[in-house]
Amino acid sequence: MQHKNAADRPSLFWADQVAAEVVEKWQAKEYVTEMGLGASGIPHVGSAGDGVRSYVVSLAIRELGKKSRFIAYSDDRDGLRKVPSGFPASLEREIGKPVSLIPDPFGCHASFALHISSLLMDAFDRIGVRFELHRGHEEYERGGLDKEIIEILTRAKEAGEIIKRTTGSEKYLDRLPFLPICATCGRVYTTRAHTFLPKEKKVLYSCDQEFVGKSGGREIRITGCGAQGEAGIRDGKLAWKVEFAARWHALNVHYEAYGKDILDSVRCNDAVSQELLGRAPPVHSFYELFTERGGEKISKSKGNVFTPQKWLSYASPESLRLLFLKRLGTTRIVDVEAIPAYMDEVDSLADVAFGKTRIGNDKELAHRKRLFAYVHFLSPPAKPGLTVPYGKLVNIVRATAGNQLLLRDVLAQAGLAADRTQQEELERRIGYATQWAAIDKTPPATMALSTREKRALSRLAHVLRTEHSPEELQNAVFTIAKDEGMQPREFFTLLYRILLGVDRGPKAGHLIAALGQDAAREAIMKRL
Repeated sequence: MQHKNAADRPSLFWADQVAAEVVEKWQAKEYVTEMGLGASGIPHVGSAGDGVRSYVVSLAIRELGKKSRFIAYSDDRDGLRKVPSGFPASLEREIGKPVSLIPDPFGCHASFALHISSLLMDAFDRIGVRFELHRGHEEYERGGLDKEIIEILTRAKEAGEIIKRTTGSEKYLDRLPFLPICATCGRVYTTRAHTFLPKEKKVLYSCDQEFVGKSGGREIRITGCGAQGEAGIRDGKLAWKVEFAARWHALNVHYEAYGKDILDSVRCNDAVSQELLGRAPPVHSFYELFTERGGEKISKSKGNVFTPQKWLSYASPESLRLLFLKRLGTTRIVDVEAIPAYMDEVDSLADVAFGKTRIGNDKELAHRKRLFAYVHFLSPPAKPGLTVPYGKLVNIVRATAGNQLLLRDVLAQAGLAADRTQQEELERRIGYATQWAAIDKTPPATMALSTREKRALSRLAHVLRTEHSPEELQNAVFTIAKDEGMQPREFFTLLYRILLGVDRGPKAGHLIAALGQDAAREAIMKRL
């Protein structure tokens, strides 16, 4: 489906298409986009991605002249299944309890759930996402889901059949899709609700189930305490297979993206929403999951969590938005090594948007311009800004080793200096590159060298064994180039590429002296 954006031109960008579909499906005074926020482990980039995708659809709906808001819904009635990496082992005794009722082990928030959700809220603030926060614990406690819970429990047999049909699970054919919090042990995953009392709005349960939790790579078997009891419909939570649908109905949600890991749950909840609650499910976007470089899925409970905060210490919010928005159906690696390409791609999109780079294909041109607008949350800059190749800046920062005067000189000579209006952006990028240079351990890129280039570099490396003045070093470079039949400019360019990763720089002799002869010699020998 195509729709017309603010400029009355068809757009093929996925967020524009989704916004058009949402507006066409519902005639609403206000449209709601939403994400579910897991509150049981440290939020990784995938968690932030859910929010960014739903937020931009909300922006696209507003661009169509409609009211829209984005809700971040914290699933903090969920029980703790695993002790997240980096958290104290004392949390093992809390496994199985709702995370909203577990004390914050670090003492800085009222609960474990609030500690976790604050991390994602912080990430949203840094990325620029504007959101309305809802907490599952509060929704249950105030009765915000009462109507949906009663309907689902009243028709529990139908719910069980839907779950079996859509997921193959027969678990809820003989029990209610509701998990009471045990009044005795406080756990939610060890209870089995077997009877609904509609007049009293209560369920009867047995705390007789068991499940396997995890901590530090160890499995921990959690067994119910054996209590028999009753609980109000606000004293527990719906099972995942029906909870999304209840949330969508209660909050009037029109759009939510989802990843491959919860595909079955979304399919089931769509059917529950339509067949039990009488409301069409939200429009969805399916996206592939992020992985680490070894191919393993990024997990909240494992040590391979790559957080939004970590990304933003090395790169701009726009680069992180790009990661989430460019292609939803592609599995992508997320780690520090992936960052430079996204920084450079944001710059390349700017070059296209402002006509610096020509694109012959009209559809591709329109797509890149639209992606550039979305990377800036539909408020792109009015004029071109600073663009500096990330890799070059990292090389320069690393080579100049904290010497700010030399750094500025190299940037100026390499044509990467900023004017007064761009100075703040340059400082920000130098900060990113400095952080990267401190952790990057990748080997220098290979460089094909001719025989005479190797001879010239070998001779210069030999000269650098003994101390020389900057002028003597400059003369040595000239002499070696002449002796080896090279133009001085040719040899200078080769040295700049090796020492700085750029084609131009300050006088070679002064550069070598500023970097230190030993450091310069080491860089040359690595190339040889």
